Amino acid sequence: MNPADPNHINPPDSRNPGLTTMLSYPLIQAIAERRTRRVARGCSVVAGPLSHNSENEPSPLGLLEEAVLICSTGLTGPVMHDGPLKKPSGEPEDLGSMFWNLTGRAGPSADNCQATSLFMINDEGIWLLKRLRGKEGMDVLDSLPRSWSDWSEDDWLRAAATVKVKVHDDRMSFPREFPYYIGWNKQFSNVPGTTIFLPVVDCTRQYINILLIVLSEPEGQRPLIVDDWQRFRPRSWKDIKAWVGQHIGLGPKIPYQPIGGIDRAMDGFVNPDIVVPLGAGYALRTDYEIYFLLQNLMLLGQAMGIGVWGHGSIWPAHVFQRDPEKKWFGLGFRHELPKSDAPWAPIPASQHNPVGLDGILEGLCPPYVSSMDEAVDIVLEEKYGPNGIFTDQDQFSRPYQHAKDAETYLRFQNRHSPEAIQYTKDVCNYIHETYGRFPAHIDAFYTPGFWVQTHHLELEYYERFFDPYLWRNQAAHATWHDGD
Repeated sequence: MNPADPNHINPPDSRNPGLTTMLSYPLIQAIAERRTRRVARGCSVVAGPLSHNSENEPSPLGLLEEAVLICSTGLTGPVMHDGPLKKPSGEPEDLGSMFWNLTGRAGPSADNCQATSLFMINDEGIWLLKRLRGKEGMDVLDSLPRSWSDWSEDDWLRAAATVKVKVHDDRMSFPREFPYYIGWNKQFSNVPGTTIFLPVVDCTRQYINILLIVLSEPEGQRPLIVDDWQRFRPRSWKDIKAWVGQHIGLGPKIPYQPIGGIDRAMDGFVNPDIVVPLGAGYALRTDYEIYFLLQNLMLLGQAMGIGVWGHGSIWPAHVFQRDPEKKWFGLGFRHELPKSDAPWAPIPASQHNPVGLDGILEGLCPPYVSSMDEAVDIVLEEKYGPNGIFTDQDQFSRPYQHAKDAETYLRFQNRHSPEAIQYTKDVCNYIHETYGRFPAHIDAFYTPGFWVQTHHLELEYYERFFDPYLWRNQAAHATWHDGD
C-alpha cells in the first residue's frame, strides 16, 4: 500500500508505541490531569529544604515529538461555508464574503482569518511555523491519510517539515533579569533542551477585513468610525446630527475626529448615531485564536507525557528585537518609527511598530505596500482575484457533497460595495497619515506576552517531592524512546 494514499491505514504495530498510547489517551483525562510541570530535564531547583541539584544533561524533544506538537496547531481539512446568504426577510445578506481561508485549522479564528503564526524555539534555533493557504494547504492534506489516527511516524514528520522555516540558528536569548524575564521564570524558562511555542498575530489583514465587514452592514446600521485620540472639533462637525460623546457615555458635547465619515454621514452611507471609536477595536478579536492553539499544545502535552508550561514570555517590547550589542537575540522584526510630530499619541502609537520579517512574514502595511489603498486592494485580491478563495470553484467545492451547491454559494454570495471599500481605505489611510504606522491602537504584529514551553521532565525531582499519581503519565513517557 502507498503511505501517501489518503485511504491508506498504517498498521498500529508499525508506529512508535508512545504515539499509539497518545492517540488513545482520553480527552477528558487530559483536561482533568493537565498540570504545569515546569522543571525540565537538567534543571536544578533552589528552594531551601526543597532544593534539587540535577545531575542530568538537558534532554531535547525528538523530531517526532515536536512534529506532533506542530501539527496540533496546523491545518485539519476544508472549512464548511455554512453561513447565510439571505436575511430572514429574504433580502440578500450584505456582509460580503467573510471567510478568509479555504482550510480549517486546529483552533478557531475570527472569520477563519488564521492570523496567528507560531514561532518554535529549540536548541537548533528559531523556526517560523508558516501558515499554508488555499491550494498549497489542501495539496499537503491530500498527500496524507485523512484521519490523524491513521498517520505513520513519517506522515507526522512530513507534515511538520512542510511548515518549518528556519529564521535564526540560535535559541532566543536575553539577559536573565527583569525586564526580559519576570520572577522565577528566570530559572526555568527557555532553558536548553526545551521547545517553546511563541504566538505572534498579524493584525493588519484582519483589521482591514473587519472594517470591510462592518461597513457592509445594512443601510442604517453602518457605523461612523471616529478617532477617540483626537478630541477636537473638525471641519463640518456641525453637520453631524449628534455629538459622539452623548452616544458613548463620555459626557455632553465631546466630539471626536470622524474618519472619512462627515460626507458619508451626510449622504446617508453611515449612521452617526452608531459610533465606533478606533480605540475600542484594539485587535478586533483577531487575537483570540492564540489561546485555542496554546490550549491544544497543553492538552496534547499531557497526553504525550511531557512537561508543558504556559507562562510569561520575554517582555513583548523586546521579543521582536535582535541587537547583539545589547545581548538581544529575539525574532529580529523590522520596526517602523511613528511620526516624529505625534509624540502625544498614546502607546502603542507613539512607539516603534514591528511590521514583519523581510521575505518571511510581512504585514500588510508600509514598507511592504506602497500605500494603504494598495493594502486594501490586496485583501480584495486575495479573496476575489483570479486566484482568490471565492473564485477557485474547484477548491471551494471541497467540503460540499455536490459541486453544484458550491457553485450556488459562489453565485449568491455578496461582495463588498464600492462605498464600503472606499470608506475602509479612508480609515486605513487616516491611521497611517496621522500616526505614521498601521494599525495605531495595536502593533502590526502582536504577541500577548505568553508562550508555551514543552520539555522532558526532571523525573528525579518529582520522585522526591510529589505524589506519583500527579506525574505518572510523564513517568511512562519513556515508551516514546524505547528504540533510541
